[in-house]
Amino acid sequence: MRVEAIPLVRPSLGEQELAAVARVFSSGWPAGQGPSGKSLEADLAGRYGVADAVAVSNCGAALHLALLALGVTDGDEVIVADYTFPAPAHAVRYVGATPVFADVRPDTGTVDTRAVADLIGPRTVGVIAVDTLGLPADYHELNALTQRHGLFLIEDAACAIGATYQGRPAGALAPVACLSFHGRKGITSGEGGALLTTDPALAADARLRSSFGIGSIFDQAQIVGLPIPEFTEIGYNYKLSDIAAAILQVQLTRVEELLDRRRAVAAHYAHLLADEDLVTLPHVPDDRTHAWQSYLLTLHPDVDRAAIATQLRAHGIGCGHGTWASHRQPVYDSSQHCPVSADLARRNMAIPMHAELTPGQVERVAETLRTALHTHTRAGAA
Repeated sequence: MRVEAIPLVRPSLGEQELAAVARVFSSGWPAGQGPSGKSLEADLAGRYGVADAVAVSNCGAALHLALLALGVTDGDEVIVADYTFPAPAHAVRYVGATPVFADVRPDTGTVDTRAVADLIGPRTVGVIAVDTLGLPADYHELNALTQRHGLFLIEDAACAIGATYQGRPAGALAPVACLSFHGRKGITSGEGGALLTTDPALAADARLRSSFGIGSIFDQAQIVGLPIPEFTEIGYNYKLSDIAAAILQVQLTRVEELLDRRRAVAAHYAHLLADEDLVTLPHVPDDRTHAWQSYLLTLHPDVDRAAIATQLRAHGIGCGHGTWASHRQPVYDSSQHCPVSADLARRNMAIPMHAELTPGQVERVAETLRTALHTHTRAGAA
């Protein structure tokens, strides 16, 4: 009998999103920075209470544009959270600057403010904090620290749509924030991102650079006559298509619905695995809420993670390693040491988390995982 597959991630897209795409097809403008893109940006700015939002092709593009607009350049250093997909460090390299990796808290995996403070030097110009896998970092302390030292602060909220910190939404916790709408995020258009900021001038700079440095072709097409664009910046093709923007307008209306379903999955896992000594469950401090992009377990040091993954996948259950200790990636050739991040990268494991999981599937994941844990752990560990 064929085993039903339980994927690690699955987007929640349906008829409403299809109808939105059909409307874009009928409009005749599927490209970027058109009517749907403008409407999405207005919706995002309103939702997050920021001065402006710039819809772009992905979160990496938003990070790159933010650093360009902030004037980061060769010789600068930017402190970045280490335990994450290394997009922040990549973006720092894009502008010729040097990423300096800050270790993270062992309980949350979010950047440790004390580690950031210890790394500030004469070449430091800013900090990129990361809302690790959907959990906001410590922004009260981070904002105070960066303001005291005259540094910029960027919130990488790629995983955290729907999360909160001290009652405020992730994406509005620093003067500049970047979102992702990748297929595994809480809301998605397959690919996509946005830059949110309290500074209208920074948003204008990012919007111009996102369209090759000539601004919106759609806007220029509305002018009577023959406007000839001038290239005022070395820009990039980072526009978000109006097709994707229309999908996201629908998804934004579903944030709470989809997040409630993820919360229910997380609560079910927590109940089923509460007595399992071979794993540590995710920790969420009382002053914030989790977006549950991913559900990461921290395995006991004596558990064979690779063997667990093999057994889960043999039973049709998706799983992953968690995320990266960025400083250990060969591309950076870093001599830094972030021991907490390195330990989490060795011991974390992601199990299925998305809004389409049923209670029965969650129970099957937990049962299969428990069996695997006790099969692939050195004697005496538990």
